[in-house]
Amino acid sequence: MDNARCPFEKAILSVQCDCEMATRFSIAEQMGVECRSDIARNNCATLLVYLRERARFVLKVTDTSAGLPFGKEMKVMLGGLIGLQRQMATEERAAAARVQNIHALVQQAQAAYGSLDALPYQEIVRTIAAYHGKRRGNARP
Repeated sequence: MDNARCPFEKAILSVQCDCEMATRFSIAEQMGVECRSDIARNNCATLLVYLRERARFVLKVTDTSAGLPFGKEMKVMLGGLIGLQRQMATEERAAAARVQNIHALVQQAQAAYGSLDALPYQEIVRTIAAYHGKRRGNARP
């Protein structure tokens, strides 16, 4: 079951993103998200690798292959998807802080730029750098 997990699972479970290919599940008290399409999952996994790699400097890390701490991972996922949405969006969607359909966004980006490698990562990384997650309870501003 692990190999069908959505690469953007954390972003979807945070309720800040959604995807038409996502199926939520729960085992005991653990919640998760699976992808219904191998192709979509591979495209999202590829995009996430590119986002992590291009954002290394702003995240102040040298190696992104071993995974990132939760806060930095969320910054890459949510900031990256919102940044990509801004690059692809019409004006009303550009201001949105929520990504309605990750799969459709990734497909639109591939169609517009020819490949995920050719995306305007310089602009997207600016959004990752500026992204601040939700603060909890007593957290200081």
